[in-house]
Amino acid sequence: MPAGIGVYRFEAVKNATLATAENRSIVKIQDATPGIITANAQSDEQALLARLRYNRLIDTFLRVTCYSLQNHMRTTVSNLGQIEVDELYLGVDRNGAQFVVPVQAKGGRDRHSAVQIRQDIALCAEKYAQFICRPVGAQFMAEGVIALMEFRFEGGEVVVRNEQHYRLVPMDGITPAELADYRTLGEID
Repeated sequence: MPAGIGVYRFEAVKNATLATAENRSIVKIQDATPGIITANAQSDEQALLARLRYNRLIDTFLRVTCYSLQNHMRTTVSNLGQIEVDELYLGVDRNGAQFVVPVQAKGGRDRHSAVQIRQDIALCAEKYAQFICRPVGAQFMAEGVIALMEFRFEGGEVVVRNEQHYRLVPMDGITPAELADYRTLGEID
């Protein structure tokens, strides 16, 4: 863990890395990414962040209307030193509650780090204390699946609070049967 500018400390934790679950259902979402972006995008974290933004996946996942405040925010946090958040969103729900959503994006074989998530939570507590903090991790998975995980700090550990998997598809990529299934699930929520 960072312990100031250029200073680190070792700390034993149960979950140093946070991996996505493989046994999740996949929700198909119509891809709103502009064609020119899709044709030229890489498979790195920047491409993932772009897809999240164009398709409003953070909003869908958290059920909060979110707005991107800043990409690659570099700042300092007391007792930690310099940190970087891949993207920071601010949002509001239907009841007027306001949220700050730090997002860490991972591509390929990279995994989310409990250290990064704790830094994100510390950033929110120090600089955005008036908002409810909802840290999110985004991960490219096999076959074009995007996993989103919401984290929380519980019992001294970072844990996964919620996880959902999405596949962006063309307009005709969702069958009538799938739409009927989604409609049924929507009625339950």
